[in-house]
Amino acid sequence: MNNLVHDRTVVYNIGYHIVWSVKYRRKVLIDKVEQSLKEILLETSVAKGFIIKEIEIMPDHLHIFVVAKPKFSLTYIYKILKGISSRKLFLKHPEIRELLWGKHLWNPSTYVETIGHISEDTVIRYIVDQKTK
Repeated sequence: MNNLVHDRTVVYNIGYHIVWSVKYRRKVLIDKVEQSLKEILLETSVAKGFIIKEIEIMPDHLHIFVVAKPKFSLTYIYKILKGISSRKLFLKHPEIRELLWGKHLWNPSTYVETIGHISEDTVIRYIVDQKTK
């Protein structure tokens, strides 16, 4: 039970494995765009009060493992991450707009699963191993 997070009024272990893809599965998350995206997601999580434990960015999608207080809904977490990252990436890398129709970066669909203390290591290993597959 060492995964428990202690806060002022709550103790929790709420983790989410979240996956979403680039619109039209365009392979735009490479090189400087990939690095910018990681930085943006980490900064956003700190600013909004949740923890990104692991992240792996593939050319056309990403896997992220987030731990959050019970006050944050899952919808809030991924909408914040997708919305802010899209806006900031387009500002920092306007060239990726040319590869996407409709000026949207992310596919509206999102995959999510909850993670408990037993499978956390398995999920992290899976995310870290994404680029080696």
